[in-house]
Amino acid sequence: MRFWSTLRTSTSSLASSLANEAALIRLTGIRKRYGAVEALQGVDLAVDAGEVLAICGDNGAGKSSLIRVVSGAHEPDAGTIELEGRPVRFGSPQGALRAGVATIYQDLALALRQPIWQNIFIGAELTRVLLPGIAVLDKAKMRAEARRYLSGLNVSIDDTNRAVDTLSGGQRQAVAIARALRWNARLVIMDEPTAALGVAESRKVLDLIRELHRAGTTVILISHNMAEVVEVATRVAVLKSGRKIADLPAAGLSADALAHLVMTGQLPNSQRKLQ
Repeated sequence: MRFWSTLRTSTSSLASSLANEAALIRLTGIRKRYGAVEALQGVDLAVDAGEVLAICGDNGAGKSSLIRVVSGAHEPDAGTIELEGRPVRFGSPQGALRAGVATIYQDLALALRQPIWQNIFIGAELTRVLLPGIAVLDKAKMRAEARRYLSGLNVSIDDTNRAVDTLSGGQRQAVAIARALRWNARLVIMDEPTAALGVAESRKVLDLIRELHRAGTTVILISHNMAEVVEVATRVAVLKSGRKIADLPAAGLSADALAHLVMTGQLPNSQRKLQ
């Protein structure tokens, strides 16, 4: 009996250890209040390395508040954040970025009249020594590196001198993602990336998410488009009134069932086996 008890304890400890190792980022008991409104009420969420986690919910569900906490824009009022098993407090989006967590908002925060390479390397420009004690921007290397980052996303833009305002919506998303990868982002958060795009450009953005997934980059996707969510996500978490009400694999989940879950808090009977 003692042997089996010890074995169960060891197995449980090993499983717990493996789970902790798998989680790139883990949120525990996250609470956030804005005045009288408690936007997040003890949310637990673990994001495994390499997965595409979609966070869904109606307006006011707490999605934006949760992303502000993960991105370092807001500090939680309670709860903890662990990155690869170590407690962290980002304090700012710059702190999160230095830790490898990059957030791409709907407006993309691109300098539209500046060239592609400059947008990708803004704040992290490469230099070369011209004379002892004199360094200049290494524009040739940054152009070449910009092409390499975009090529890694399966996006071909040979002329990285082009101003961003000449690009399509999907290409602009690629530039924003390339900038995140330039900062060695291990977790890329994408907030409604297709909200202002047409069908063709939305397809390109979904392809970008697939490329990130294939490359092993972890993605958190915020989206109201259920069809897109079930197409690219590996897992879906649903928030409602500041609480997580569901956390389930995306495989086998239909867009209609997910929409039903978001609206009612329950899956249709035909898909409850997924929970």
